[in-house]
Amino acid sequence: MAYAAKFASVFYGPFREAAESPPQFGDRRSYQMDPANALEAMREVALDVDEGADIVMVKPALPYLDVVARVKADFGLPVAAYSVSGEYAMIRAAGQLGWLDEERAMLEALTGIRRAGADIIITYFAKDAARLLEQGRA
Repeated sequence: MAYAAKFASVFYGPFREAAESPPQFGDRRSYQMDPANALEAMREVALDVDEGADIVMVKPALPYLDVVARVKADFGLPVAAYSVSGEYAMIRAAGQLGWLDEERAMLEALTGIRRAGADIIITYFAKDAARLLEQGRA
């Protein structure tokens, strides 16, 4: 699996904070993609496919559903979408504040990622989603 399209994203923030791993200087934009440049993502995926990748990843997931869909349509390979810590934190916090139904929002977000073309979803919600699926609530 290739980290084919990894965007420079504010949505990595909660993980970086928890891991105490913010950049010591500058930022990571020098080796992560510009969020506005989907064409670069497609070029990076093509390079990874040419090098033999059999699964390609888009990270983060929700802000880049268009990229997930384009990668799936253009390359036909299994696509992994990584729903990162900031995506998780937004839904979890809004649920805790009573602003939305956390379980339904989680399932809606994961369904949207799948509908965009992701064959694999990497998510902090994995255990919660699995529990709901086992209970027939999803």
